[in-house]
Amino acid sequence: MPGPVSEVDVAAIRAEVLFTPDCPHAAQAESLLRRILEEEGVAVAVERIQVDDLDHAAGLGFRGSPTIRLDGLDVAPDPAAEVGLACRRYRQPDGRIAGVPPEEQIREVLRERLASLEPGPGPLARLREVPARAMRAGFVWAARQEGIERLSKRLPVTRGLVRRFVAGEDLASTLVALRRLRDDGLGTTVDVLGESVDSEVAATAAADAYLSLLDALQREGLDGNVSLKLTQMGLDIDRSFCQRNVARIVDRAFETDAFVRVDMEDHTRTDATLAIARELHGRHGNVGVVIQSYLRRSEADVETLITERIRVRLCKGAYNEPASVAFPTKPEVDESYVHLMERLLAEGTFPGIATHDERIIERARDFTARESIGRDRYEFQMLYGVRRDLQQALVAEGLAVRVYVPFGSEWYPYFMRRLAERPANLLFVLRSLARERRR
Repeated sequence: MPGPVSEVDVAAIRAEVLFTPDCPHAAQAESLLRRILEEEGVAVAVERIQVDDLDHAAGLGFRGSPTIRLDGLDVAPDPAAEVGLACRRYRQPDGRIAGVPPEEQIREVLRERLASLEPGPGPLARLREVPARAMRAGFVWAARQEGIERLSKRLPVTRGLVRRFVAGEDLASTLVALRRLRDDGLGTTVDVLGESVDSEVAATAAADAYLSLLDALQREGLDGNVSLKLTQMGLDIDRSFCQRNVARIVDRAFETDAFVRVDMEDHTRTDATLAIARELHGRHGNVGVVIQSYLRRSEADVETLITERIRVRLCKGAYNEPASVAFPTKPEVDESYVHLMERLLAEGTFPGIATHDERIIERARDFTARESIGRDRYEFQMLYGVRRDLQQALVAEGLAVRVYVPFGSEWYPYFMRRLAERPANLLFVLRSLARERRR
């Protein structure tokens, strides 16, 4: 199990389950709370408080059974509920109604309590980040190793893993996947995999592939939305050539009523990426960019992009960046993400909230409801093959979800960065493959 989240006096946290004698969900609530405390590394006892009558309920501010409280705070407060002994019902992230609070909501309150007790990031807090950082750095390093890439492409097990995240190696198979996603009510943006080309011939061929893709999307009546990387278009060869090359794609996209998203790469290319995207946006207005919340500069970039009315996809970031330019810990990256997300939701132009983090998705839903921001003003974005259950749950609620769909034979660097973003993805996919083989 994970160790303690920080150097705080966790014994100072009070964890309680309040319940009525006949509550059918009390044991489940207690078991859930104990598991979360253990997984978060918080070694405290759970106090069980039985509420027998209305007087007792009134004294506790008890509004139904079961109730989970941390330091006296209800983890899922419902101010509209009356004090009483009724059974409580809790809406889950997928829309279901259950007898216990949502797990991620409990975790969020717990983490907020821990953060309020923490004087600062001590050695143990930093130490807990080391294994994850090391794995991320390892995957990013492996993404640049041609020998490992050649070996990976020969291994059957690797291809099984890749099929989870890559729609196909050719356009024909990818169109099949796109139709299926469309029929499921999902939007799409397509990425022809490839990056860091070493010749103008290769960069021109990459742009030609996007022209063919845009024509196919129009012909098939599919979402006219693509994503590309500037290094694939020749950024590292010649910046002016790169811009002319991408302009061909932007022009074709305009002709086919499509949108082009310019992906962000490592921090050394951020200025060039934003400058080219701005120039191309001025061409037809059908160009957007990506902002990474782990970069310290992103707050200023977001404010400028809001003013310029350029569409932003907000993600966390997947490159191994130095602490001088990027936040080094997950809590800092998450805090930056939420701040930037709320700015974009409030004043941005149709932002794409790219995350699979249910806590952040819930924050977005709460913020848009509180600020009366219509569902037609933003969309959630997720990766192909990741949290398909969550994608469908959001669509079922009437929320817009766009899936980032990569295809092509140059899948290796992309696949490594997906593992770098969340090393647990590897274990998740291996388990899925094992289950599929047993069927």
